[in-house]
Amino acid sequence: MHDELSIDELSARTGEATGRLREWHALGLIGRKGQASYTRVDVDRARFVQLLLRRGVEPAALAEAARAGTLDRWLRSYLDLRFADGGPLHTIDAAAAQAGMDPLLARRLWSSIGLGDPGELLSARDVELLRGCAVALETGFPEDALIQLLRVYADALARVAEAGQRLFHFHVFERLRANGTPDHELDTHDSAFGQRLLPLIEPALAYFHHKGHVRAERDDALTHLAQELGATQPREQLGELLCAIVFVDLASFTPLAEAMGDLKAAEVLEQFGRIVREATTHWAGRVVKQIGDAFMLVFPEPRSAVHCALAIEHRLALQSNFPAARSGIHWGPTLYREGDYVGSTVNIAARVAAAAVRHQVLVTAAARHEAAGLEGVGFTPHGHHRLKGFTDAMELFEVRPLDVPHYDRLLDPVCRMELVPNEVAYRLAFGGTERAFCSEACLRRFVAAPDAYA
Repeated sequence: MHDELSIDELSARTGEATGRLREWHALGLIGRKGQASYTRVDVDRARFVQLLLRRGVEPAALAEAARAGTLDRWLRSYLDLRFADGGPLHTIDAAAAQAGMDPLLARRLWSSIGLGDPGELLSARDVELLRGCAVALETGFPEDALIQLLRVYADALARVAEAGQRLFHFHVFERLRANGTPDHELDTHDSAFGQRLLPLIEPALAYFHHKGHVRAERDDALTHLAQELGATQPREQLGELLCAIVFVDLASFTPLAEAMGDLKAAEVLEQFGRIVREATTHWAGRVVKQIGDAFMLVFPEPRSAVHCALAIEHRLALQSNFPAARSGIHWGPTLYREGDYVGSTVNIAARVAAAAVRHQVLVTAAARHEAAGLEGVGFTPHGHHRLKGFTDAMELFEVRPLDVPHYDRLLDPVCRMELVPNEVAYRLAFGGTERAFCSEACLRRFVAAPDAYA
């Protein structure tokens, strides 16, 4: 398609009034000096300006940045990536025709995946994606399943790309700038970022996709064979699976972050995440998601889920000066949607975890029934609990190893970390009781407001 855009077309593409666009043109933010037409690049330049204004940058400051070349310096690498494939742009209908797909279907896919307005002009990369979608549909992949798959790819790979960019910025770019590296050298490092990481990015994506594919094939084979041998029955509802869902989190992460600061909390969370992932992998489960200090895990049966939760508890109890965890487990049908598990089983498991206290692993009656007979594991009745959001009280059981090891620990009343007695930093006799503290900072907080930590 023709590359030249009128100001009315630019307004339609960006949602910005023509009067404002003319002001930006006069300030040198968009367009070319002495020309009244615009190009596809100006669409992205205008959107970049819109985002800067939303962040509180004043138009006068933007104009100065444009005159000094600073605006173009920061735009360069973004626009180079944005238009890396070059070539003509297409309407979505024309792109669908090239891909051999019905235009209405292409529009549904585009909107459902969240790739933007179907009215946008598409590049050669977009056409290739539609062509791949057409092939998948021809092989019998239903439209709704394809949309779910593409959403998983979009979300996961957007996170991968963001991680690469942000970690480079934090650990390379900012370090160089702090050391006094000149701007032109920083630009070189920044613009070369993608090229330098390509030897890692593409093999890593292929490698981890292969690892995940192998595991998914194994789990699929186990599911089908268990059904053929009569151990389990196929589910009647499409997309439904019987799963054990585990929620595990740190019982006192909020007070720890408040007392110790975000950096220390992040270090604790990194160690916690490593322990959770190692135990989950060992017991053939999968980390579905992490939200703050909470992990959602899924297992094909409850026995492995129970073993995993107890392994996490044991590993954490061995840590020196570390917060305690709590876990909740439920077994039942879940719906698999977009790489996630949804439904009442998931909600119940989350509520069971919330009902647990420090060092406690709670399971529902359904999970206990399926995991009964585990060697070296005991299930103790924990009473009936009315879980938040559920009408009927639910019977819960506490899970513990029959041979429970003893861990001699003291509790810091401020950050709630568990302290090894011979590693306590400070002790204070208060109200007839000796208190232990991990640091001077926690001691000072307690002395300043002891009633807050009763």
